[in-house]
Amino acid sequence: MYHQPVLKNRRTLLERAEKFISDVYFTDCNLRGRLYGDSCPLESITSFLSSKRITFTEASKQNFAPYKVGDTFGPTWWTCWFKVTLKIPESWRGKEVHLVWESDGEAMVWRDGQPVQGLTKEGEKTSYILSECLKDEEPHSITLHVEMACNGLFGAGQGSMIAAPDPKRKFSVQRAELVIFDRDVRQLMTDFEMLVDIVKELGEGEQRGYQALFTVNEMVNLCDPFDPSSFSKAHSLAQKFFSQRNGESQHTVHAMGHCHIDSAWLWPYEETIRKCGRSWVTVIRLMEKNPEFVFTCSQAQQFQWVKSWYSELFSQIQHYVKKGQFIPVGGTWVEMDGNLPSGESMVRQFLEGQRFFNQEFGMHCKEFWLPDTFGYSAQLPQIMQGCGISNFLTQKLSWNLVNTFPHNTFFWEGLDGSKVLTHFPPGNSYEMKGKIEDLVKTVKNNKDKGRANHSAALFGFGDGGGGPTQLMLDRLHLVQDTDGLPRVRMSSPDELFSQLQADSALLCTWSGELFLELHNGTYTTQAQIKQGNRQCETLLHDIEIASSLALCRDRTFLYPVEKLQELWRLLLLNQFHDVIPGSCTEMVVEDALKYYEGTFSTQSVLDIRRDGDALLREACAALGSKGNSTGVFNSLPWERHEVIQIQDDTEKSGLGMCVLKRERSFTSLRQACHVIFLTELCVTLQADGTVLMQNGILQTVINKNGTLASLHLISANRETLSDGCCGNQFVMFDDVPLYWDAWDVMDYHLQTRKPVLEVVQPVRVVSSGGLRGSVSFTLRISDKSTLTQEIVVDATCPYIKFNTEVQWAESHKFLKVEFPVRVRSPNATYEIQFGHLQRPTHRNTSWDWARFEVWGHKWADLSEHNFGVALLNDCKYGYSIHQNTMTLSLLRAPKAPDATADMGTHHFSYAIMPHTGSFQDASVIQSAYNLNFPLRLIQCSPDTVPWSAFSVSTESVILETIKQAEGGKGTLVVRLYESHGSSVTATLHTTLPVREAWHCDLLERPDPTQPACVTSEGITLNFSPFQIVSLLLML
Repeated sequence: MYHQPVLKNRRTLLERAEKFISDVYFTDCNLRGRLYGDSCPLESITSFLSSKRITFTEASKQNFAPYKVGDTFGPTWWTCWFKVTLKIPESWRGKEVHLVWESDGEAMVWRDGQPVQGLTKEGEKTSYILSECLKDEEPHSITLHVEMACNGLFGAGQGSMIAAPDPKRKFSVQRAELVIFDRDVRQLMTDFEMLVDIVKELGEGEQRGYQALFTVNEMVNLCDPFDPSSFSKAHSLAQKFFSQRNGESQHTVHAMGHCHIDSAWLWPYEETIRKCGRSWVTVIRLMEKNPEFVFTCSQAQQFQWVKSWYSELFSQIQHYVKKGQFIPVGGTWVEMDGNLPSGESMVRQFLEGQRFFNQEFGMHCKEFWLPDTFGYSAQLPQIMQGCGISNFLTQKLSWNLVNTFPHNTFFWEGLDGSKVLTHFPPGNSYEMKGKIEDLVKTVKNNKDKGRANHSAALFGFGDGGGGPTQLMLDRLHLVQDTDGLPRVRMSSPDELFSQLQADSALLCTWSGELFLELHNGTYTTQAQIKQGNRQCETLLHDIEIASSLALCRDRTFLYPVEKLQELWRLLLLNQFHDVIPGSCTEMVVEDALKYYEGTFSTQSVLDIRRDGDALLREACAALGSKGNSTGVFNSLPWERHEVIQIQDDTEKSGLGMCVLKRERSFTSLRQACHVIFLTELCVTLQADGTVLMQNGILQTVINKNGTLASLHLISANRETLSDGCCGNQFVMFDDVPLYWDAWDVMDYHLQTRKPVLEVVQPVRVVSSGGLRGSVSFTLRISDKSTLTQEIVVDATCPYIKFNTEVQWAESHKFLKVEFPVRVRSPNATYEIQFGHLQRPTHRNTSWDWARFEVWGHKWADLSEHNFGVALLNDCKYGYSIHQNTMTLSLLRAPKAPDATADMGTHHFSYAIMPHTGSFQDASVIQSAYNLNFPLRLIQCSPDTVPWSAFSVSTESVILETIKQAEGGKGTLVVRLYESHGSSVTATLHTTLPVREAWHCDLLERPDPTQPACVTSEGITLNFSPFQIVSLLLML
């Protein structure tokens, strides 16, 4: 066959090939139009609509009514079950037969009572294979069920993906029929598509691109869509091109199937369970046909859901885990937020995750897998290493708005010096599609060329689930080793990191946090979720300590192992990276708050606060001898002098000064409380309407509008506030981001600052002296919102506390509170998990500027030599310290994806603490703990002997956790960390009958090479800066 020489017009040849496989143009005569052959209608479709997500067994018993394709049903979040009966024509013998199902919801096909295939148009899965080659002995008459969720892959946003869901949206099935599928056409179309993409991606400057162009043009010449016998010639031409091999130096792409499923986001938790089922059953079908296919899957919680809801599917997953194809990764309970959970919560994420994977699959994950969270704490490397993990994969820093992160493969060094090998897939995605674009981008974007010649490519639909498709696998198989492209290897995380480690000699090291320069609004959005998290972390901390001590005081006491695990898992679930940040829909917020607050309509559903309070009462009852007097339980290992609310025998309430010496963990109120009237504490209303408050440590003047005119540290004779400025100044900002509403606050919001000035109720004295002085006032934020605050000064307390109530009904506004202070320092210090770090107070560089809004935990501090100011809080995470102004972020008002985000009443407290010396020497860390871990009143007999279980010899070492070991009764785990950033030797004193002690890792595995010597003085421990130390104490 003779052809004219190839034309030199690149555009015409390229478009000719594109149109030849287009699903829009010329489908009457192109190859795409031949993908499906004959079709056949279904014998019948009937349906049943449910407002709840029910089991297959329950659904199959319902009454199904006739359904006509195109009819609508709904509304959003309901479920429509279909019963489908079909008969495959005898004449289709030897053909590949599919059920085509196109709808705008997410569907699961059930056959013989088991889930067999997920279907979603958005995830390019619109058919279920009934037979790959129809044989006479195969069933031709089949009954299936299709469970269809009334939501799309990304929920049901009204107008845009992240908008609040449309509650009244209707759904339909647009196509439901049997078809003959032509596998040869699909194969040839893949050849065409990949060649066309090579032409596009390699561009006009590459010889190989032109070779692809001329090859694909010749294939069009050879291929007659109406003559299947011509397909093999065109396919052979493609194979000749794709089989031309690479040189040995070519970059290797480690392809791994992936299906990132947000445990909740634009849909509720319960829908995620079905997303996992739909996605993972589809993965199993692919594994049955593609033995080389490897799929990575994180989040133990999702495996637990599937085990509970789809037991047979879970058994199949276990089978493919053993074969090395279905690979659990990450090691955590969920893919949690990387900033906001406490240090102990992060440890528990790994403890629960790794224990689950070990129990169900006989393995521990070697890599931490967190591709889609909004920044990464500088303590994560140490926590990872402590959980047996030395590798880390993410890609989120590719979202940086200001600066481009300089590496893709590097060592990440944490706060204590721990290092983990870290990889950011250069394709900047965890949901690639196996296309040429993905492979070319992976090579081009690699910022460590010459240092690392291996990269990961994670392919499969993600966020809302879906996962890989057969087409993606076919694409990658086609270009395993093709000249002009990187090598492609179906691989595992272990293979990738082993290769990276072997070639790691030239890799760079990044020290400190991995700060995402985007989504800074998530430190503040959905304040009630953040408050619930902080308070429940505190509650679980106290339950575990009280229960551990109760074990030693009462031999009949049973440590609540199962209940505590259930409560921890609820807390960890709510720390998912779209829940605790607040970037989720109203339904998710409601679920999260129910898990914290106990507002479920049925008592059978666990919630942390109700069930946790009961556990704490039981443990405290076992701690103290029985009686009707009130005692005090202190869960912190240091001396505390605090004013608390007490009741006497006549049930009259009042204030008492509770003095708990270091050696006391609990004591009776009679022995701990002393009513001390200190002459230094006084509150005076002055002639000009201001109020003077002082307690012998601090003296402050409060203006009529609630701002601080002065804050004086008496011992240093030092004014805290800047000249001409007021502290406790509330300020409002316009808060309209570019797109990601709940996620982002943009730098330009700082130009819209407006002080809150309108006074509704001027400052007035509430309590004028004794143990507590307080004043209150009310401000109008706007015509929709008000703020009422009580400013409290307690006897002997080193800080002023601000108890705040806000009635909040704003739209796209941001409320903060400012303290301009007389401190000059280029850096401020912020508490993070198990330690603290410094960030600049200036904006010299773009890296500094990008930190205009940062996160921290219970405190932040701005200090110069010998003087500083700390800002404490009980539930906030967003800060901004620029030059000498300390700002705490309080409330936002985004409208997507939750249109009601943060609307309503909020209660929170913060405190200001000026100090001499460093924040370490001034006990700022301990003060922040005291604010967050209140002394708890318990019942005991009036003659209860004061008792303490633990104390630590040096203030720099914090005893963070005491719990029963996972191994069982008779062994406790204690976890301590060095908090000052110093090398120190400390002695852990205990009154418990400890017979031996061992160092252990964060998974509570003992280190046989590191016994801890127990003497009459206690256990002596050596700490390096910010080191976490865990001990097993055998009683």
